[in-house]
Amino acid sequence: MNDVIYLKFGEINPTELLPLLNSEKIRTHLIVHDLFTTDTLADWINSKIGVNSISGCKVKGIICDDELSGWCGIQLGGEKYEIVIILDEKFWGLGRKVFQDMMGWSKKLGCDEVNVNFLHTRPEYKFLKKNEKSVPETELFGANFVCYQLFVR
Repeated sequence: MNDVIYLKFGEINPTELLPLLNSEKIRTHLIVHDLFTTDTLADWINSKIGVNSISGCKVKGIICDDELSGWCGIQLGGEKYEIVIILDEKFWGLGRKVFQDMMGWSKKLGCDEVNVNFLHTRPEYKFLKKNEKSVPETELFGANFVCYQLFVR
């Protein structure tokens, strides 16, 4: 795989993003929500552009091999910053690199800690344990999650 390029969220082509967000394989790792339509996708994109304008937050599209491969963000989850990475399944191998880039962004943005939430059905991520503060289980939107609370170094 070639270098990863990060796009401003408003530069993402919605017609490329829609099938990625509606992918059944990806949705099995997320909270249950309705499939996106072109209208709900436009509203969601605008909400993420709004998140990007909040101090300490950053939301980007991910391009790899000239293809939209996903999106990522540092956003507020309640009162804590949260890292979110959503990748098309053929780009799942990029997750660690994107995560490392995002930890660098977190540091530049002045975050001391960030959370990474995974559905409780996901395996343990040993590389996340390097920076862990704690790993509590939590409930979000009616689903059980493992929350990696990480120090930003």
